[in-house]
Amino acid sequence: MARVGVEQSLTNITQALRNKGHEVVELKQETDAQNCDCCVVTGLDSNVMGMQDTVTKAPVIDANGMSADEVCQAVESRLS
Repeated sequence: MARVGVEQSLTNITQALRNKGHEVVELKQETDAQNCDCCVVTGLDSNVMGMQDTVTKAPVIDANGMSADEVCQAVESRLS
């Protein structure tokens, strides 16, 4: 299965992805996303200044307003 980076505060999503067989990596620093197939973030750290530094080419899913099942579906659809 896929290696998915998940922000620390999303424990329910971390557990749901592990239950589906994915390897989950906590995103504590930007460099943690480098070897991930997909990343899940809260969307709370929005880029107010409009500046971006890309550390991964993997898809990034904003989990804001989504259930754990919806996030799992989004991860699997982006990786297929």
